[in-house]
Amino acid sequence: MDNQYFVGWGTLALINAGLAQGKNRTGLDWFLLSLVLGPIATFILLFVEKRS
Repeated sequence: MDNQYFVGWGTLALINAGLAQGKNRTGLDWFLLSLVLGPIATFILLFVEKRS
């Protein structure tokens, strides 16, 4: 596979981890989940409400 694919997937996982932390969720969990689900995890995070 092309290395750009893996770099993009990893970057998306890092972005999702930051987004999850902004919603008071565990960044590491969402990072690992994003490595598996990729863009699907991003859409899930967009619709999940922020924890208090």
